[in-house]
Amino acid sequence: MTVPSAQPAASTTEIARRAEAAARIAENAGRSAMAFFEARDSLVVETKESAQDFVSRADREVEEEIRRAVAAEFPEDGLLGEEYGLETGRSDFVWVIDPIDGTAAFVSGQANWCISIAVKGPDGVVIGVIAAPVFGETFFAVRGGGATLNGRPIAVDPKASLTSGNVAFGATQKSPAATSAAFVQRLYEEGGVLFRIGSGALMLAYVASARLAGYYDPYINAWDCYAGIVLVEEAGGAVDFRGSDDMMTGGPLYAGTAFVTRELRRLAEG
Repeated sequence: MTVPSAQPAASTTEIARRAEAAARIAENAGRSAMAFFEARDSLVVETKESAQDFVSRADREVEEEIRRAVAAEFPEDGLLGEEYGLETGRSDFVWVIDPIDGTAAFVSGQANWCISIAVKGPDGVVIGVIAAPVFGETFFAVRGGGATLNGRPIAVDPKASLTSGNVAFGATQKSPAATSAAFVQRLYEEGGVLFRIGSGALMLAYVASARLAGYYDPYINAWDCYAGIVLVEEAGGAVDFRGSDDMMTGGPLYAGTAFVTRELRRLAEG
């Protein structure tokens, strides 16, 4: 997914306003999610589409909080969230939200979960914020402005290869077992090592910050990856995402350097 960095002057102002708000809203949502995390034994957890696909009151209430905050500042903007779907707006902007990406980790007491907020403008996704409260880390990117971690610039490793670092893999039960197994076998046959933490957004942030060599997901949704796409691309990397333009249908995603992205697609397609 490639979005032009050049924006009209008026649009630049609008993007800057939303970028500041997105960072602030993500930080506030992170505090709310942490309160739920610390009291997670009291949460009622439900299963959605598969045995590993969970939702809790924390997911719903954090998304509701984000939606209220966006509506208060940008009432004309649209909203798309994992838990409550699409609410169309009257402006050219849509906020794409995953209130807690990595719910399975969240409810089991693991630290590998995050809040993911992206903003899509008339020319594509222009803002990405991924906040990981347990780690005290916030990844932030604005189209044309670079990517940061807690305010410090980050970049992908330009020399990365499939064997220079771990490769993240996002397959779930939505992907055929044989397809997932074939990718893993090909990766290991070529000397690669698999990495998985259950949060696609966080794994994309780790690619952007050179903690991972690359990331492949056979099927990922817009709310899981839009913020991470901006981060990786603004960190100097490349992302090939095959989801629908209307954001309602997900698809495969390959991320890393341009070279690693091509190599991941080669392995995935056999």
